[in-house]
Parts: sequence; structure tokens; C-alpha cells
Amino acid sequence: PGDPGSPVALPEDPLALPEQDPETFRRLIASLRPTPVVVNIWGSWCPPCREEAPVLARISEKYEGRVRFIGVDILDEREAAREFIREYGWTYPSVFDPQARIRDEMGYVGQPITVIHDREGEIAFEWNGAISAERLEAEIQKVL
Repeated sequence: PGDPGSPVALPEDPLALPEQDPETFRRLIASLRPTPVVVNIWGSWCPPCREEAPVLARISEKYEGRVRFIGVDILDEREAAREFIREYGWTYPSVFDPQARIRDEMGYVGQPITVIHDREGEIAFEWNGAISAERLEAEIQKVL
């Protein structure tokens, strides 16, 4: 919504969960260049998302300041999502996408999905399913 050229700010508070549409999300990713960005599509109701949540918490803290992490919470309720974020101690922001429009427009099916954007904002890596710490770190190293 709003001016298509206007920058999109990331919330400081991981519990803010601002609702975004695919266009706003694309502008958000573009606005973060030249910092690499790890996007994780998740839902609080998704068992594999719970499986990988501690990995994302640990790796996002390890690379803080060098890589941006952004969650896309899909098909969820805000309060359940906030509970999940608190439970796993995520310190990075997520956007709220109750209809999974961002995921669907990106051409993905299922969740969790992890996508790494390089310094130019191009997709450098895509992973469907719970990601291991080893794989995530190896792929982050490639875009640093």
C-alpha cells in the first residue's frame, strides 16, 4: 500500500508482525541491499518450522550486523505467532501474511522455506523444509 517507490522500514520489535503484501515485501528486500538477507517462511502451527526455529535463532544472532534475517509468518494468527517468536527467542522481525500471498507469489509451496538474497538482492539459495545449522551457515558464507 502507498507509494510504490517509498522505502519500507523493518520493525525493530520482533513481535510487531506488520501485515505485508507481496509488493511491499519486494520493496522491503530491495531496500536492504547491499546487506545479504535470509528470508524464512514459517507458521507457528508447522512442526518442521518448530524443528528449525532454534537453528534460526542461533544463526541469526551469530551473523547479526552482517546478514539481515526476516521471517514471513503465513496462514497464522498473530497471537500464536508472537507466542512462537517468544518461545524460540527470535530477535529478528517477521512480517505477517495471513493468506500466504508472499509465499505463493514467490512460487513456493509448503513451509518452512528459507531463501537467501545476496548483496545485489538476487536469490542465491532456496531450501524447502527444515534447514540444518550446517547448511544455513555454509550458504550464508557464500554471500558474505
